[in-house]
Amino acid sequence: MKEIPQQYIKRIRGYIAGKKPVDVLSSTPKQIAGLIKGVSKKKLRQRPTPNAWSVTEILAHLADTEVVQSFRLRLILGSNKTPIQGFDQDVWAKFSDYSTHDPALSFEAYRVNRQRNLRLLSSLRPSMWSRYGIHSERGKETIRRVTEMMAGHDINHASQIRRILK
Repeated sequence: MKEIPQQYIKRIRGYIAGKKPVDVLSSTPKQIAGLIKGVSKKKLRQRPTPNAWSVTEILAHLADTEVVQSFRLRLILGSNKTPIQGFDQDVWAKFSDYSTHDPALSFEAYRVNRQRNLRLLSSLRPSMWSRYGIHSERGKETIRRVTEMMAGHDINHASQIRRILK
């Protein structure tokens, strides 16, 4: 059964309890790099179950999501109270054929865009963290909330990668 937006928010934000979101965002690329280092493409492409994503698919998703979040951050900062369109990750995975992506390229796209997002976040004045957009499914999301969601999303997928490669 698919989560409703409030369940998703609660689950994702639950992963960051007691953690600083920007610290999580800073450390996750190195953590994932360590998890996938030396792992064959064949193993990265293996799905743990027929309906679950492989590490290759997770990496492609992380790369796409980082671009989406990059755009959302900039959209909100450029136009407070702006609409934010949600997206269906499963539809994106299907039309993009994530299973055929090069995991190294996906990881590098994620890593580089994350660096750029961290640079942007580190430059924000305190008042800018409360700027917000209106997400089509989740409602009001401040820069602070977007950052928390990104961090929780990282923890979720890093844990999935760890379980798959165990």
